[in-house]
Amino acid sequence: MTESVWLRENRTRREAPPLSRGRIVAEAVALLDEEGADRLTMRRLAERLDTGSTTLYWHVKTKDDVLDLALDTIFGEVAVPPGEGGWRADVAALVHGWRAAMLRHPWSVAVLGRPLLGPNVLARTEFLHASLAGAGLTGPDLVAAAYALANFVIGSALMQVASGGADEARDAADGLLTRERDRYPSLAAHGHLSGHDWDDAFARGLDCLLDGIAHRL
Repeated sequence: MTESVWLRENRTRREAPPLSRGRIVAEAVALLDEEGADRLTMRRLAERLDTGSTTLYWHVKTKDDVLDLALDTIFGEVAVPPGEGGWRADVAALVHGWRAAMLRHPWSVAVLGRPLLGPNVLARTEFLHASLAGAGLTGPDLVAAAYALANFVIGSALMQVASGGADEARDAADGLLTRERDRYPSLAAHGHLSGHDWDDAFARGLDCLLDGIAHRL
């Protein structure tokens, strides 16, 4: 795996090039929002910034660097709760904000395979763990609860993004379940999201997880 940008010292030179990392990341996020991760290349990013690739490489070594920085930037949009509403309200607020950020930037769900070590991600992960610890969870229970919440929000966003705009595919799936109702009665009655509200389904699922965590306490 390529070394993370967060674990590498910044390169320096006596005269700073006429381009900032902040500008690079902002343009990268715009490109990713418009066209998705598959269309992001260092060459295309340099063209959008009206600069040469050599100048770009002074700030970011690889495309993975750009993705790491872009991911951390969008997670900076997630408001950190004030920590005054109790562990359950704080965790719910953070997780809802996390999901909203990912849905605003659909490309994010496809590029989460690298370690997330940026300051924005770590600050919000620290808040999540601290909230669960403050509730009384420790050791493996705390880790399991944090992973369950993270996996739920990422998986929910991935499913919603993957199904976005695919009306024909959803209709075909519903038709199949209707025809095979005798074989898959529960799925035919309840199992497909085409007849459900994504936000409501996410909120109910999150309540189930939080209820389970509360029971562990």
